[in-house]
Amino acid sequence: MTKERLLILDGNSLMNRAFYALPPLTNSEGLHTNAVYGFITMLLKMKEEISPNYIVSTFDRSAPTFRHSEYKEYKAGRKKMPEELAEQFPVVKELLELLSINIFEIDGFEADDLIGTLSTFAENKDIEVYIVTGDRDALQLASDNIKVIITKKGITEKEIYDGKRMVEEHGVTPSQFIDVKGLMGDSSDNIPGVPGIGEKTAFKLIKEYGSIENVLSNIDNISGKKIKENLHQYSEQAIFSKKLATIMKDVPIDIDLDSIKSKENYNAEGLRKLFMRLQFKTLINKIPGIEKGSENIDIESEESDEEQEVIFESIDKIDRFKDVSEQILAVCKNKNELLYMTFKIADASVYSKNYIEKIFVNLKENNYVVEIKQLMDVNEEQVINLLKSILEDKNIQKVSHDVKMPHTILRKMGISFEGIKFDTKIAAYLIDSSKGEYELEDIIGNYLLIRPTGDDLTKQVKHTALLSKIFESLEASIKEANMDELLYEVEQPLTEVLAYMEYEGFKVDIEKLTELGDKFKVEISTIQKEIYDLAEEEFNINSPKQLGKILFEKLDLPVIKKTKTGYSTNAEVLDELSDKHPIIEKITYYRQLTKLYSTYIEGLKAVVDEDGKIHSSFNQTVTTTGRLSSTEPNLQNIPIKYEMGREIRKVFVPENDNCVILSADYSQIELRVLAHIANDENLIDAFVNHSDIHTKTASEVFRVPIDEVTPLQRSNAKAVNFGIVYGIGDFSLAKDLKISRKEAKNYIDTYFERYPGVKKYLDDAIEQAKEKLYVTTVMNRRRFIPEIKASNKMVRSFGERLAMNTPIQGSAADIIKLAMVNVYDELRKRNLNSKLILQVHDELIVNVHKEELEEVKAIVKKEMEEVLDLRVPLEVDINIGGNWYEAK
Repeated sequence: MTKERLLILDGNSLMNRAFYALPPLTNSEGLHTNAVYGFITMLLKMKEEISPNYIVSTFDRSAPTFRHSEYKEYKAGRKKMPEELAEQFPVVKELLELLSINIFEIDGFEADDLIGTLSTFAENKDIEVYIVTGDRDALQLASDNIKVIITKKGITEKEIYDGKRMVEEHGVTPSQFIDVKGLMGDSSDNIPGVPGIGEKTAFKLIKEYGSIENVLSNIDNISGKKIKENLHQYSEQAIFSKKLATIMKDVPIDIDLDSIKSKENYNAEGLRKLFMRLQFKTLINKIPGIEKGSENIDIESEESDEEQEVIFESIDKIDRFKDVSEQILAVCKNKNELLYMTFKIADASVYSKNYIEKIFVNLKENNYVVEIKQLMDVNEEQVINLLKSILEDKNIQKVSHDVKMPHTILRKMGISFEGIKFDTKIAAYLIDSSKGEYELEDIIGNYLLIRPTGDDLTKQVKHTALLSKIFESLEASIKEANMDELLYEVEQPLTEVLAYMEYEGFKVDIEKLTELGDKFKVEISTIQKEIYDLAEEEFNINSPKQLGKILFEKLDLPVIKKTKTGYSTNAEVLDELSDKHPIIEKITYYRQLTKLYSTYIEGLKAVVDEDGKIHSSFNQTVTTTGRLSSTEPNLQNIPIKYEMGREIRKVFVPENDNCVILSADYSQIELRVLAHIANDENLIDAFVNHSDIHTKTASEVFRVPIDEVTPLQRSNAKAVNFGIVYGIGDFSLAKDLKISRKEAKNYIDTYFERYPGVKKYLDDAIEQAKEKLYVTTVMNRRRFIPEIKASNKMVRSFGERLAMNTPIQGSAADIIKLAMVNVYDELRKRNLNSKLILQVHDELIVNVHKEELEEVKAIVKKEMEEVLDLRVPLEVDINIGGNWYEAK
């Protein structure tokens, strides 16, 4: 007969393990959740593996225990629990309560003592016990009936000990393990033990003599003069340490087996709400009763049974749906394989339902999925015409997810996607920009705690059925955060602009690219030879090991940092060594050149399309600041520190001989945004009067007349100006300018003295972040900064820098994005042939037809400079060229 099983969770130990094992996780409130996530993951894993009849969890109390009464120094010196961990304990206890799992904690005793008492009670009733902990002290409890599961490497690996394994592995019984601890002590608990006796000696002595008492009775037989002396001198301390290390097994607690039974009738509604709050989307389906698959598609249960049936009647059509999908693929195969698309038609009154449903299956409440059931016998032209009738009609408002994708695909079919009411992907990104991924399935999991199952097509239909609920929830959140203008005037219109830019692409001169590749090879070979000459031998420059030997052994440069495999030669180390030997600059340059060659010479060749253009992908939901990014290739990070990097822009050319490249670049946009947000009179005055801001700052900081500012002073002032935006401190500024910290501090103090509004803004930004856990831009873009309340000073300082910089960098992103929308709209409104093709940081690139040049210049300048009404003017530098390089 199978024995009943008791699962005991060491709450404090598992929470601590999870907290340090998992990366920092926070929900949208800024509440840290990684320890809770790890704890529940381990609990579910143990439940699945052990199938316990009973479950309990134990926790320490903050009150002193009997051990503290006997030994004031017990656990002295332990670091205070990080606030980020402490705030998670009430949450995990709430979770356990909702799961109907009993919690044991009592003043005066540690969780270990409760574990010892519970496991002894169960063993006496012939119940098999499983203790899950990260604390090896619990090994003393192991026996034939008590298994101690020690978590390793965070929470992913574990070792299981019973009495037999203890003897096999360590040569001592579980009870003798207490004697080992008594001899060696325990620094984590501040148990003194016997000085000079470590783990190896302690195990050896107990294996030989069986107990501390026997060791002390045989001191004269023990080898080692110092060990003998210490055992004589600290014999009482050894006995006392053993007492401190012994887990109690008779704590006065009431144990009722019925009350600790593993239950399935837990609070499902409460769990749903807590999981929604914590945003534990991947764990939802792992707890029976709260997961929502194909049989429970609406967690709110607001719909009647009849309404639910409508959804499943539509889902029943999936088999027929699959039958036509291959033919749809055949029709659209040359059009980027458009299989199906889903969206909500918010107002279908302008068309009869019968007409719409010739093309789309109506699931419920105007949520549609493309079934194209009438198109099996029609040609491609008819497909396109039928899609056009719905998708190009602005009067039919569409709610969709990731609108840029259909924009891009449909444009290739000659279809314009109009009437976009709401993009759930963009909205979710604006609400919390830290997620990185915004797939519809994940958003449904986060907001509705539903994880639809089935094949791709089945899930697609289910997702569509839930789109209206996601829309309603996100729309309310956008309104509450006052981000309506940002969503509807900037981010959503921008999806069309980006799709257009991806479709148009940027022409590449392949011949020039090949020539530049040959030039790079020559330059790389030259710099390689110069490095060899300085090293007086040839070696593999790309090998950190070989390079380390050259730098730190042969050239005897100071070692900055070591790794497990040897010397570190990363960029930070080379920067530290930059003034120590001329070889360092050569190596840095060599690394830049080889990276440029592989990424932008060979890399560009690989992504040039048949039309001779590069069609980069623009990502709108990646950065936390609101800035755009691009991939395949990344055109926003071409290094331009060296001339060879700048020359890469020469391969980007106009579409044809009748066109030129126009570059429009905001001048010092972040400093202008700073002046506006900080409302600093001195800074505003500089921009209003079109002063050279760096010269003016140099004049203010170094207290010299403007006409006497030296180039070095201007350069240093520039570093201060841009450093202030990023919350630079005197240490970093001193390092950048190669001056003393005292000098750097004086620069910063004088700057704040001359620009007091900036100082006030920076202080206020930090306070706002501490109060709200987020900061905002000029258009109310939010960025959550949970780091601002971190107990770790470095993390907290990082959070403070984010609080200072994000409103500035994010506002600059707002401005350039809105400018892109306005420029695109104006070019289209005037039916011009010139096209916006690229955005890089604060710069817009336009492929301009020569006959439209003056008109386009005027449009771009006006729309960019008048995009927002700030306290300072926005200025744009416009340049024209036969390639991107010439236009800069």
